[in-house]
Amino acid sequence: MGRVLLLVELKGGNDGLNTLVPYADPKYRDLRAGIGVPRERVVQLDERVGLHEKLTPLIESWKAGDLAILQGVGYPYPNRSHFRSIEIWDTASASSQTLSEGWVAQAFNGARLARGVGVDCIVADTNALPGTGPSLRTIVMQDAENFLRQANAIGAASAKADGGNPALHHLLAVRQEINAAAAGLRDRLRDAPAPAQAYGQEYQLGHQLDLATRILAARVPVVAIKVALGGFDTHANQVPTHERLLAFLAANLAVLRRNLIAADIWKDVVVMTYSEFGRRARQNASGGTDHGTAAPQFVMGGAVKGGLHGVYPSLSDLQDGDLRHTVDFRNVFATLAQGCWGQPCDFGLRQPQRLGFLG
Repeated sequence: MGRVLLLVELKGGNDGLNTLVPYADPKYRDLRAGIGVPRERVVQLDERVGLHEKLTPLIESWKAGDLAILQGVGYPYPNRSHFRSIEIWDTASASSQTLSEGWVAQAFNGARLARGVGVDCIVADTNALPGTGPSLRTIVMQDAENFLRQANAIGAASAKADGGNPALHHLLAVRQEINAAAAGLRDRLRDAPAPAQAYGQEYQLGHQLDLATRILAARVPVVAIKVALGGFDTHANQVPTHERLLAFLAANLAVLRRNLIAADIWKDVVVMTYSEFGRRARQNASGGTDHGTAAPQFVMGGAVKGGLHGVYPSLSDLQDGDLRHTVDFRNVFATLAQGCWGQPCDFGLRQPQRLGFLG
């Protein structure tokens, strides 16, 4: 089995400019006189950019060389609707396409996966679209304890005669497969060790990362796990909300890293954050930011080649007040599909490029 991809969706549109801060660019202060991160509150990564100080817990990973920061990730002809833009990301579509199959599922079209426990992708939040498609068996499991109770209560599929009805026969067969998958996963999770360090519980992400850690430590043979942190739609009074979210995200990703290192599986996991879009370059009149375009992504893992990747978008060359993307997100996905699972995918790109953040 290849590496497991742990997707961390930042719901609402994370403000990339106040996440990876272009502190040395005077244009940043012009655009964000009220909400810009003061230079003394930036953890400098090089002479141009740095992390918001609330992300300081990630510096341990940065220094260890297993945190990659992808700059300026987006797509052509961006859409600023939450629902449509996250659909574009989750299906790796062009902005003019509407696809129903998720990008993780697309990566396995035509591939043969080991049966394992009957599950290929586990979603711990409410958005299962990345793993949706006929090539993957994806389940949504938001609460481990409730899942275990339900799995224990599930009996075998009904053995009564189907009366020769092929549709009923199919439904009974599917139910039996679901029951078997639930039982297999239940047995794995029941014996999984608790994480070495506890996660914060202020947001659901803490519970979800606890579940993800147990799944990974139990070596459940899945290709992907998905979690999420909401609240990033910061149209007004952004600073306190965004700082609180960044602090929680960084602290818990740092705990995740330590837990997976302690379980000796850090090299087998790749963690990627993503959001439906960034925010506009100029702050609005309400002390917040409106829907924008390109933004940075974090990629972590024992096999990740750390450092800054890509080019930070210019603040002096905006398009309709927004950052121009410098990296197409589909190239990020193609790199992950190849580096995690050995699956070559172009996701509709005419000239796909494998990026250098994953060996």
